[in-house]
Amino acid sequence: MTRRPVAGRGVPLRAILFDRDDTLIENVPYNGDPARVVPLPGAREAIQVARSAGLLTGVVTNQSGIGRGLLTSAELMAVNARVDQLLGPFDAWQHCPHTPWQGCACRKPAPGMVLAALQQLGVSAAECALVGDAGSDIRAAGAAGVRAVLCPGPQTTLQDRQDAPHVCRDVTSAVQLLIGLGGPR
Repeated sequence: MTRRPVAGRGVPLRAILFDRDDTLIENVPYNGDPARVVPLPGAREAIQVARSAGLLTGVVTNQSGIGRGLLTSAELMAVNARVDQLLGPFDAWQHCPHTPWQGCACRKPAPGMVLAALQQLGVSAAECALVGDAGSDIRAAGAAGVRAVLCPGPQTTLQDRQDAPHVCRDVTSAVQLLIGLGGPR
């Protein structure tokens, strides 16, 4: 279901940012093992549709396992490299290593990672959208001024659904919505 047209801003879309866990791949908490990376159904196709439409793609992901000492930066990079191998390559990667209680500016729902990804991609907020499975993704998108689409996952709350400007059943439907192909929601 959508609440209003995504294309209503009058600025062409140039990039889509994606949350990683429960949006592109199965969520394995604090995963440091590339062998445990499993793409969600339709994720590869959704990324291919975005690229075929000429869009840049990026990933913005909270990874508090680093701040908690449960995951190293090297392990995270190995997992992200596996995601790139299976679904990418992505044009931008941003991650937040901080715990929720550290109060950083990058951890979603703060806009820091999204803003860094915009700079890395060379696009404005008006030219970008974020697809994610959580309210923190939607709030980060709003704080950064980018369009947002929620693809509910196992941890998505009713409040997340109600707060999202657009809700699609999966990442493929979200990409189709964003580039104006319609498709089931």
